[in-house]
Amino acid sequence: MIWLFFTHLIKGAQNYKKMRSFRFLILISSGIIITSIIYSCSSEVKSAEELTAQNSELTDQDLVIKGKYLVNIMGCHDCHSPKKIGPNGPAIIPELMLSGYPQDRPIPSFDLDAFEKGFSMMNQDLTAAAGPWGISFAGNLTPHATGLGNWTEVQFKKAITQGKYKGVDGNRMLLPPMPWINYKKLKDDDIKAIFTYLQSIKPVENIVPQPIQPVLVNF
Repeated sequence: MIWLFFTHLIKGAQNYKKMRSFRFLILISSGIIITSIIYSCSSEVKSAEELTAQNSELTDQDLVIKGKYLVNIMGCHDCHSPKKIGPNGPAIIPELMLSGYPQDRPIPSFDLDAFEKGFSMMNQDLTAAAGPWGISFAGNLTPHATGLGNWTEVQFKKAITQGKYKGVDGNRMLLPPMPWINYKKLKDDDIKAIFTYLQSIKPVENIVPQPIQPVLVNF
């Protein structure tokens, strides 16, 4: 009987120690988890603050570099830069970069039969396009008065994100193939960088023709 009593007593002591150890492990684990969560949250806030500070401290040169990168990957040269045909296909004419459809170039003619069959077309260097909307011409994006020279950043934002001609309320919408709908959610920092870059390039005097009304064909 005495032996049985001590056996239960020892087991009870062992179980108590195990429970204390278990509680201790739970306490330590909880502390580690809570500390990790707090550190993680503080790290995210710090990163956001650092990123905001970095954006606000970008120099004009930094903005130009970023803007040039965005202009290149967004395909602005595809339509807005006049090109000449070389051994490797269309090549940008450096002195006319981003100046739009050249004012001294004849208006291209398009195949009306193709329109009737449901096709839209572009000229050989992609600076002019024709379709149900008529004929449209790529605009002058250089900082000359005939381009963006007199524009504000607010106007530029409205044009590129809302499709308003010259970035003015009440003006007509930009015509295809300008993909302004793809740029609706551009961040202000990106717009600022693009505008800063465009204001830094060589000004080119070039008055782009106004759009031509669509030909009355059965689309």
